[in-house]
Amino acid sequence: MKKVLIFVTNHATLGNTDEANGTYAPELTHALDVFLNASVHYDLASINGGKAPLYGTDIKDDAVNSRILADAEFQQRISNTLLASKVNIDDYDAVFYPGGFGLLSDLATNETVAKLSAQHYENGGLLAAVCHGPAGLLPVTLSNGEKLLSNTVVTGFTREEEVDYGTIDKIPFLLEESLARAAKQYRKGQPWGELVIEDNRVITGQNPASAHAVAAALVKHLA
Repeated sequence: MKKVLIFVTNHATLGNTDEANGTYAPELTHALDVFLNASVHYDLASINGGKAPLYGTDIKDDAVNSRILADAEFQQRISNTLLASKVNIDDYDAVFYPGGFGLLSDLATNETVAKLSAQHYENGGLLAAVCHGPAGLLPVTLSNGEKLLSNTVVTGFTREEEVDYGTIDKIPFLLEESLARAAKQYRKGQPWGELVIEDNRVITGQNPASAHAVAAALVKHLA
């Protein structure tokens, strides 16, 4: 039985604004749809544990998102996320960071979660992230003192997409710039088009359109 640990944010607003935010639901639900169809189990964890904020829950034309959000077991899990500091990372075959702006304010700098991901990776595990999720990889430091991303090619939400979405002046930092500085190489495709990069057991996707493909790539590696 394969099992994925999914780290979600506790930060409920867009940066320091009062706009409701958190994890972007479709990036989580579309990945879960792939995992569940492949009989891959999952747990949800966050820095503080407990109820984790979601946005993008009211999208009318997304059947996958609506179905997963309506599932009682999912609702129980998102309302009672595991406390990251109590997680046994050895129980998992992969780690996944869905996006949403919230994690720019917590997971992007959190050492507890970063150490778990580093331990998992150095034990041969897989790391995956989509959209703003790769921000969670920024603080991951390996036992040799090197940053995980310094030897990794990645993608993530682009400056153009921030401008299109109207968030360029509200975010705590620009993910594209941070990834371009931290990673071996940062790649991007057309705004809002699917792009997945696989490099050194790290799988990243550019934007919401890439969530399904990131999860599918993760399942392929788990098989």
